[in-house]
Amino acid sequence: MLKKVSILTSMLLFSATSALSSTDLQKVMKDRGLTERDVLAAAKTYVPTGMKDEYYVFSSGGQSGQVIVYGVPSMRILKYIGVFTPEPWQGYGFDNESKKILDSGKIRGQEIKWGDTHHPNFSEKNGEFVGDYLFINDKANPRIAVINLHDFETTQIVVNPVLKSTHGGSFITPNTEYVIDACQYAAPLENDWVPIEAYEEKYRGGVTLWKFDYTKGQIDEKESFTLELPPYMQDLSDAGKGPSMGWAFTNSFNSEMYTGGIEKGLPPFEAGMSRNDTDFLHLYNWQILEKLAKDPKNTKVINGHRVVTIEAAVKGGALFLLPEAKSPHGVDVTPDGKYIIIGGKLDTHVTIFDFAKIKEQIDKKEFAGKDSYGIPILDFKKSLHGQLELGLGPLHNTFDEKDGIVYTSLYVDSQVVKWNFRDLKLLDRVNVHYNIGHLDSMEGKSTKPKGKYGIALNKLSIDRFLPVGPLHPQNHQLIDLAGDKMELLYDMPIGLGEPHDVVSIHASKIKPKKTYDKMGTNSRTGEAHEGATLAGQERVERDGNKVKVYMTAVRSHLNPEHIEVNKGDEVTIYITNLERAQDETHAFGLSGLNVHASVEPGKTSSVTFTADLEGVFPYYCTEFCSALHLEMMGYLKVKDPKKQYPDYKAAKVSKMTPEELQKEYNKIVATNKATDDVIQSVVKFLKEKGFEKYPEVKSLVTDALDQYNKIPHEKAKADEAFKAGDMNTAILWENQVWQYMVKTADAGLRAKNLLAKELSTKMSEKARLGEEAYLRGGCNGCHVVGQVSSGPDITGALLRHENGEKFLYNFILDPAKYYSDPYIDAMIKTFNLRMPNQNMKPEEVKNIIEYMKWIDENADLQ
Repeated sequence: MLKKVSILTSMLLFSATSALSSTDLQKVMKDRGLTERDVLAAAKTYVPTGMKDEYYVFSSGGQSGQVIVYGVPSMRILKYIGVFTPEPWQGYGFDNESKKILDSGKIRGQEIKWGDTHHPNFSEKNGEFVGDYLFINDKANPRIAVINLHDFETTQIVVNPVLKSTHGGSFITPNTEYVIDACQYAAPLENDWVPIEAYEEKYRGGVTLWKFDYTKGQIDEKESFTLELPPYMQDLSDAGKGPSMGWAFTNSFNSEMYTGGIEKGLPPFEAGMSRNDTDFLHLYNWQILEKLAKDPKNTKVINGHRVVTIEAAVKGGALFLLPEAKSPHGVDVTPDGKYIIIGGKLDTHVTIFDFAKIKEQIDKKEFAGKDSYGIPILDFKKSLHGQLELGLGPLHNTFDEKDGIVYTSLYVDSQVVKWNFRDLKLLDRVNVHYNIGHLDSMEGKSTKPKGKYGIALNKLSIDRFLPVGPLHPQNHQLIDLAGDKMELLYDMPIGLGEPHDVVSIHASKIKPKKTYDKMGTNSRTGEAHEGATLAGQERVERDGNKVKVYMTAVRSHLNPEHIEVNKGDEVTIYITNLERAQDETHAFGLSGLNVHASVEPGKTSSVTFTADLEGVFPYYCTEFCSALHLEMMGYLKVKDPKKQYPDYKAAKVSKMTPEELQKEYNKIVATNKATDDVIQSVVKFLKEKGFEKYPEVKSLVTDALDQYNKIPHEKAKADEAFKAGDMNTAILWENQVWQYMVKTADAGLRAKNLLAKELSTKMSEKARLGEEAYLRGGCNGCHVVGQVSSGPDITGALLRHENGEKFLYNFILDPAKYYSDPYIDAMIKTFNLRMPNQNMKPEEVKNIIEYMKWIDENADLQ
């Protein structure tokens, strides 16, 4: 029975003058199975037509090499920004201006066709986010990109000249002095081959500090430098602020300096790299380092780039190490700059270091020892503010507007935990779906976090959305942080790469252009474009075999509409959008020649290509811009100067040769044979399984046979035409045969799928409720029916224990009680996780067991 809709919910959704009544709402809720909580969550995220979101969120696009922009609280995607890979809608990687940006990302002259974007971050002033620039790194190919947020376009890519992979970027110092870019996998800094046996001597990690010129909006590569570090596999970073201003922190894994060798019979990397109880947090003073970098005595020049040596950094009092929980994957400085929070993937605790205690040891030179590279090691206990047990797999942190409040992601437990880093008190936790990595609260990584909303970036989505094949979308979930208790509001699938991290900023801080101020702007430089063309200046210029076309675009024509060139000419077309109206983008697409450009109002783009194909190629505006959009087109005509052309207005269409007709006939006959083979396999399944017993299946089979029985008549006509030598007619009738076969296969396959469903044991009401509880509790985050995943296969689980129903009933209700059980202990060690208490009710657990019985009953159905 549906509960009466609360007054609060009604007030949120309806006004006194609304045409809808509470009865209408109750009906919608009942029909869709919605609770009051669901309706309230919808109200909190709904942004009506014409209203705008409160926050921007910029997300890495993972293996897409791009950046995704969406709004909060609506979670509506606003834009994809092409960064390290082409993006056709914006012409990124197609027009000359963006090609130049992508070309600057070549590594040792090699074109890189993909990227793995990880950590976006804004420009900062006094540690506050400023919406002028966005920086993002490419982990796979060590690069940093600069995105100008005045037009959301990538304006620079720089390649790290010494580090071979960089995960710990891009993190920003409080006034955007530097972009921090830390190494991931140690390798020789030079581009030389070095045997793995020389790992400790020749392989190195490092942190590159990219100097940023705020006025120019560009990284100054000449003023940038790298700090040499031991081969400890550096990971993430953060910059100090307030009392820790001038310092930066980078964690690491593999203090063991293990080098693997699974192919040689040695334990794999994962075993050797997690042997020690602790790894190292690197602490370095970038203000001292920038001074050291100016003196050649402190640096080595490698691949044309300055590298401050470990020895010089230690001697200058700029580099220290601090033990941290092993295999960490996050380092976050609190907004006040007084504490550093570390999460260890293989620990249940977070560790909080007190920077004042760290600084006292540095000032007094009271060290616990040195590593093998001579770097001073600080004392763990003397640096400690405290530790707090949060759960399995603490990774990353983000902060709230309320002092001391921090949110931490738990990868293994699939939760976000709310706690206080000052008094080390656990406050709340909420389940997410599933295996959360990074997380964010609004501006939660700045000195003035807003809190309010949280975003969980979940690696798995499994059952959350409509299925789209084996490769699932990522799931960004919106969390309400405003109250004492966190509340999950919204699931958002991201179907583009693996979004790794996000940053958020209040909408008022982003002030993008609506049109370009000056007609003919080069958007990548902000300067006037060399090919800027105003109305009346359209023309075609030839210099030898180089042709330049100066074109304008305005609703609804491209000028010129006819371009004639010779085969072999190098053609450059400059397109200037003469519109001054907002949102009147035009574009230029040249059919069949891989040429495209997007041209926003006031912008000039250019494309260059070699006209190496003879023919006539239509070009058109690819952006639907007006009622006469289809008419906004023209022709590129490419002539071969070595050929003589007849004088005619239109070419005659020649008939196919007998050989060509025979080839086409053979092809359609072969296609029909292959389609018929599929049909016969379906017929075999249906007959073996007794389809006649199931009326709905039988009716589908009847439909299929109705289509199939028409085939002989059409086939006879095809054969008759073939014997008469009329190949054209034979092909047409064989195509008709194929049409009937397709219709037959469609109905037959639907009958097969329906029959398979009918043959499954009917699910009892308790089993159905059990499936709902199983999914609602997130059990399928670890347990996948029919295969081993993050946890054991749920199929057959009832048979693995003596009196399995009783055992599983008790275990699901209170998993911790059985952690020491030999079987459960073995499972924990095998999968490196413990089953959390999902706080199931006894009746829910009983229903889950009924669902597991149903799974076992149907496990063998093919």
